[in-house]
Amino acid sequence: LRGLVLLALATFAACETVDGITAAEAAQAVGNQAPAPVVSTIIPEADAVELVNGDGDVSTTGVCEADIKFYCRNIKPGESRLASCLTNQLNEEEKGNVAGRTVSDPCKAEVRDFKIDRAENINKDVKLAVACKEDVQKFCNDSNIYPEPGAVLTCLREVQDKLTPVCNQEVLRTEVEAAKDFKVDAMLNELCSADAEALCKDIPAGAGATQYCLRSKRSQLSWDCQEELFRQEVENADDVRLSVVLLRKCMTDKKKYCNDVKPGNARVKDCLEENKDKPEFSAECKAEFENMMERRATDFRLDAKLRELCKEDIEEVCGYEKDSLDSIAGYDGRVIECLQDYKEELTTPACKKRVHRLTMRAAEDIRMDRPLADACYEDRQRLCKNVQPGDARVMRCLQDQREQLSYECRATIFDQEVRFSEDIDFQYPMKKACTAEIERFCGDVEHGQARVIKCLVEHDEEAEMGTECKAEVKRHEERAGEDYRLNYRLNKACDLEIDRLCPDVCSPFQGQACGGTVLACLTQKSENITDAACKQEVFSTERTMGNDINADATLKRACDDDVKQFCADIAPGMGRVHRCLREHKDQISPECAAEELKLNIIQSQDIRLRPGMFKDCSEEMAVYCKNVEPGRSRMYQCLTNNMGKVDFSQMCKKRLDERAARVQGFFKLDYGVRQACTKDVEALCAAEKAQAIGQAAVLKCLLSKHSTITNPGCQSEVSRAARNALFAYRHAAPLTGVCDSDVSTSCSDASTNTPGSIGRCLATLSAEHKPLSDACAHLLSIAAPADGKELFDDAMTTAAVLHKVEQIEQSAGLSTALATGHASGAAAPAPADGSMITISGWAALASIAALVLVIAAGIVYAYKKYTGQEKPYTLVVKAGDA
Repeated sequence: LRGLVLLALATFAACETVDGITAAEAAQAVGNQAPAPVVSTIIPEADAVELVNGDGDVSTTGVCEADIKFYCRNIKPGESRLASCLTNQLNEEEKGNVAGRTVSDPCKAEVRDFKIDRAENINKDVKLAVACKEDVQKFCNDSNIYPEPGAVLTCLREVQDKLTPVCNQEVLRTEVEAAKDFKVDAMLNELCSADAEALCKDIPAGAGATQYCLRSKRSQLSWDCQEELFRQEVENADDVRLSVVLLRKCMTDKKKYCNDVKPGNARVKDCLEENKDKPEFSAECKAEFENMMERRATDFRLDAKLRELCKEDIEEVCGYEKDSLDSIAGYDGRVIECLQDYKEELTTPACKKRVHRLTMRAAEDIRMDRPLADACYEDRQRLCKNVQPGDARVMRCLQDQREQLSYECRATIFDQEVRFSEDIDFQYPMKKACTAEIERFCGDVEHGQARVIKCLVEHDEEAEMGTECKAEVKRHEERAGEDYRLNYRLNKACDLEIDRLCPDVCSPFQGQACGGTVLACLTQKSENITDAACKQEVFSTERTMGNDINADATLKRACDDDVKQFCADIAPGMGRVHRCLREHKDQISPECAAEELKLNIIQSQDIRLRPGMFKDCSEEMAVYCKNVEPGRSRMYQCLTNNMGKVDFSQMCKKRLDERAARVQGFFKLDYGVRQACTKDVEALCAAEKAQAIGQAAVLKCLLSKHSTITNPGCQSEVSRAARNALFAYRHAAPLTGVCDSDVSTSCSDASTNTPGSIGRCLATLSAEHKPLSDACAHLLSIAAPADGKELFDDAMTTAAVLHKVEQIEQSAGLSTALATGHASGAAAPAPADGSMITISGWAALASIAALVLVIAAGIVYAYKKYTGQEKPYTLVVKAGDA
């Protein structure tokens, strides 16, 4: 019953209000005062108030009478219609669209006073109250209202996204008015008037000028005023119409680039951001827009789109950071930084996309990176004061002077570099310089996980790689070589392996710069890595280090002076500087030699880690070793086995000869021996390990103690190493020098330029029991214990052929000899070690038949060739750099 009574009273009061307003409107229309005061109770949740002039509008009989008659003659008084008419006129005057008569100053003041008074109670704004009556009952009942000026309107703004369209439109009207004049916002008027009087006294009212002034002096404001200014700033963030100064300065650009973009939900702001770097975009708008972006980077609440898209993720992932914020703006971007740090844990795709965009902004302009801007403020003023922000210029300036930075700035830059290593989109200078190369080489590569960056690194020696792009990629390689955390893919893939294999090498949690030490540890222990993804990333890193000395921080530091002294004119890339240092191995510093040796050991397992050799031998690999899996020195061995082929290139032979000479000198450069003989070396040749590198001390020891080696695999690898050394014989070589006198005496006709020729000669001498020095004979016995010379020749010698034929005769039980040997020029049969063979019996007939077939085939081929029936073709073998 009580509820019915209250409803009846409210209905009666509403009807009484409507009747009173109608009578007042009629009186105002003819220039008369309202017949009686009218009390508005449209919104029961707000206090009942007496309407101005009885109709809630500007008086038609006051200081605005003449202006109303001139500008609003056809406008019916009431519900703020005259106030709206005069406001529209003032807006046009502000835009400069009016010539001639303007609204009088007293009328301007009265309109402003009317709006200020109306903002204090929603019942004074009849149109707003009527439009939002149901929304107020739903969202702003008594329990949700605080006893303060404009309380119900404040409540409606907080739930604006839930309001009915008609109510939302009226609330937006009040926001636009308040954005232009702070006094039209009841709470701002109450809490900021004193600050405005003290700090912005000479600022004219309207156009958002006072708020602009107050925000520029934020540190001097009272706490209450700061709170209310921030509250309005948050409310206004999603609609460019509420950013009055920005809208005024960007109106032309908005019409030009975003004319069809619907306001709200930060759509116009996003559109302006996408176009702000175009040449035709006005400087005034760009400057103001970037000021807004800089401010927005300080607190996620000022980014309406981020606030909306990431609402759930912020609560779930960054709730602590969010709850730690005050009721005024944050200044450190902590929630945004949290979202960036934990991007992989975000569950909303739209939120991830927005955070990605924020990180792109930060990578391009330090002003959009609040933590970095704050940490490096003094360093920027000291070192980069005249560097214009944008295009990552300030970031690059600070990076180039890293050693002069404060600890806080240097550490924060490193943290951001780690974050930016994840995507080419965050590598602004590289992305800009490599636009064409990304399209050419990496068009099908998905962004993220540093995939595009890796693609560019893999193509950094391509002829089509532009100079600017190559410089940026090389810069990235060099920086990534200084700390494993800057190599995103390796950092992620090898996290557990680093803890297992290199736990004490570097402590990144203590802010320690690792300086390439972890990378060095991983490369030296690559054989112990079990995770496939980590192994692949370490291999890629080794490949980059072998390509360019600047990508290996440890080696670069050790060899810096040596490079300047011996290789100053050598361009980095394709392993050229490494090759130069190895050519001066007897002159470079011990520190540099030690680091080069470490790299050489790593490269000994895979030809892909030697870019120069890989390029020079690419055709041979494609022809002779296409089915050989790279790694474990398999490709080196395959190429070595085929060096004697007629069409084997001289350049590849030269590369292999150089490698063979290095391998002879130090056992660890022979992958097979290094892997198979570790225990035997420790047991049998520990003393030789300490001897000078390059003298083959350990290999000589293993050869001398070959029979006592316990591991059959090691015996086999030592035998292969000896065989390879003989195949690539060079005078005075460390391992084969024991045969120099035998070669000089008995193999003077063999050419050292023909792979395997010296080895064949020595093997022939051994097979024919010709005299050899004991040391050389021992080396040959280990290198080729049975049918030794066959291992150094593609075609078997006469003696070997006769021996095989004899085996066939014995197996078949033949009593008649199929072939006999003759000494060259002899008339009588000679022993089977002669240089000529006589074939007899049915074997001779079969040989003649085979010869006839070969001759006939040759005649047919020649005829087709002559008559044009034989169509030529070209075998094309494609190969390229790794």
